[in-house]
Amino acid sequence: MKLAKLEPSSRVEGRWLVWLEDGTLLRIGEADVVSFSLYAGMELDETQLDGLRMAQEQAKLKQKALSLLSARPMSQRELERKLSANPRKKGMPEEGEEQREQRRDMAQQVAQRMAQVGLVNDREYASTVVRHYSRKGYGPAKIRDELYRRGVPRELWDQAMEELKQDDRQLRALVEKKLRGAVPTREELKKVSAYLARRGFGWEEISRVLRQVEEEAE
Repeated sequence: MKLAKLEPSSRVEGRWLVWLEDGTLLRIGEADVVSFSLYAGMELDETQLDGLRMAQEQAKLKQKALSLLSARPMSQRELERKLSANPRKKGMPEEGEEQREQRRDMAQQVAQRMAQVGLVNDREYASTVVRHYSRKGYGPAKIRDELYRRGVPRELWDQAMEELKQDDRQLRALVEKKLRGAVPTREELKKVSAYLARRGFGWEEISRVLRQVEEEAE
């Protein structure tokens, strides 16, 4: 297959357009142009064509990664999961296992690259998650669930949780908000207890605060 035309993109900096003689257009990075030593009129064999197609997919994933990270921070594992998600649209043929494995490998490489250049930082992200959910009134168990769900490596949890500054005042505020001035009957306190447990607080701290509320009411 002959490379009919090679030119830089006028829309995306660092992207190059590779036109093949059959009308196919490939969009790759500047580094790929150098790596493959491309030039107009070049004859490309199947191995080179496969390499260029893969380079195009990697370029797409890098662009997607930058777009995702510009919207909000995320962990390396979370980014990798989003990049490796099946992009198949309705009407398109289903991917084979080899294609899925290839996409997962490329997603992992791109996510690692984002971490290497500092656009992904799991340690900082873990602290961000802890602070965010603490401010929203969630307890340690719920925050750990979020760290797990967001793909933060477990070895970073303890250090991030050290920033968790919670005391009975936070629980008291949640209890008062839930009661809304109602008399703290046993039935009401039971509901509040279940509410606090769902928010990730431990039974010991919940029972301590509810005892205080009950004693003050009496």
